[in-house]
Amino acid sequence: MVLKVYGHRISEPSRAVLIFCKINMIDFEEIHVEVLKGQQFSQEYGAITPIRQIPAIVDGHLKLIESHAILIYLSCSFPGVASHWYPGDPQKRAKIHSILDWHHSHLRRGAAGLVYTTILAPLNGLRSFLQIVIQAEEILLKSLSELENVWLKDGTFLGGISQPSIADLSLACEVMQLELLNEEDYHQILSPYKKVKKWIKDVRSATAPYFDEIHEYLFESQKGIRDQMATQSGKKKVRPKM
Repeated sequence: MVLKVYGHRISEPSRAVLIFCKINMIDFEEIHVEVLKGQQFSQEYGAITPIRQIPAIVDGHLKLIESHAILIYLSCSFPGVASHWYPGDPQKRAKIHSILDWHHSHLRRGAAGLVYTTILAPLNGLRSFLQIVIQAEEILLKSLSELENVWLKDGTFLGGISQPSIADLSLACEVMQLELLNEEDYHQILSPYKKVKKWIKDVRSATAPYFDEIHEYLFESQKGIRDQMATQSGKKKVRPKM
């Protein structure tokens, strides 16, 4: 039975799973979940996961959510996956796990929080509270600084290694979500972080052509969202910190 991957390409963790499957030539069926229209709350999707999050996979009798857990499972379960994605050495695995844990408690809180409060919430008619925007931006800038000066301190990829791991893929897809911000805010936020920008290019190159293929939906959405935000009355800009 073929692996089924449930997700939406606007979702950064969904993109990470899809890119991983493609770059490692894992045979899978992509099943689009229209989260922007609430399909995750359907009875059908609830049978896949009562948590109603994306991405999710079904592999035989296994139903699994959380992109980090999915990437680890795929790395360990499918033949032909290159060892650099999730090395067998316990110390190298521990380093990857520490980066993945840091991702959820730091970078994701900032990046996803900022995009939601400044872009997705207003576009869906929800209020955007300035204090929440400020807090998300502060978390994001602190996270980008740690990404630049800690995780990318000693090597091309995260943790000082020479080839990408599942941590690189997960975090790169997270940073790419910032493309949805207006152009001025995007460059203002990322311009100080030269290592981060180079690292994104390196991950993109290491996973070509699939990185750009899977991100095409994001790139297509970018212009429409920026146009909508530019014409929306009362738009709040991201507070400058630099």
